[in-house]
Amino acid sequence: MTGYYGEHSKVFVSVDCIVFGFDHNKLKLLIGKRQMDPGRGEWSLYGGFVREDESLIEAADRVLYSLTGLKDVYMKQVGAFGAIDRDPGERVITVAYCALINVKDYDTQLCEQHGVEWVNLDELPHLYSDHNEMVRKAITLLRRRISTEPLSFNLLPELFTLTQLQLVYEAILGEQIDKRNFRKRVKSIDFIEKTPYIDKLSSKRGAALYRFNREMFANDSYFKL
Repeated sequence: MTGYYGEHSKVFVSVDCIVFGFDHNKLKLLIGKRQMDPGRGEWSLYGGFVREDESLIEAADRVLYSLTGLKDVYMKQVGAFGAIDRDPGERVITVAYCALINVKDYDTQLCEQHGVEWVNLDELPHLYSDHNEMVRKAITLLRRRISTEPLSFNLLPELFTLTQLQLVYEAILGEQIDKRNFRKRVKSIDFIEKTPYIDKLSSKRGAALYRFNREMFANDSYFKL
């Protein structure tokens, strides 16, 4: 470190990860009880301080990996939060990141190790400091992008039914979608492929399973649903 900027006060910089999942037809958020002061015992997002030798996204990747054990996860910056009194301990500016993962990919041992759990978004408790505001802004971001980016596939298993896909959309948008129109639009998209496999667990008659063809999407990145 140099001796520059000595006349200015120093602040801490942290990252917070807003981790969404989808399970039992519900959009869920990964939260836990804080294990440090201030705010010990309060519900909170999972985060950490940015180290001197890493960028913001590197810090977010590190924090998310330590929490989930997953790499190459969809993650977008939600924004910076810097209210003067947002942290009663020190002056802390945090940058929030939104991540989407498949709940079934998450190691339950890591869940227990970090003391976190999946909570239904519509049953979210009061969170530490401004974390509820971060979640609201993350949902707004997802709602703006879900019709023009293939976000929903990050929340689903590799093979999924059209009903599962529609339920993800409805959970994020917070409203019901016309089934007939939705399926008509989906079937017109080349990189949402119907497979020869049938799901007989969630449907007595059996429902066709689909998959998201990432290679085809990369070659034709236009998306509108």
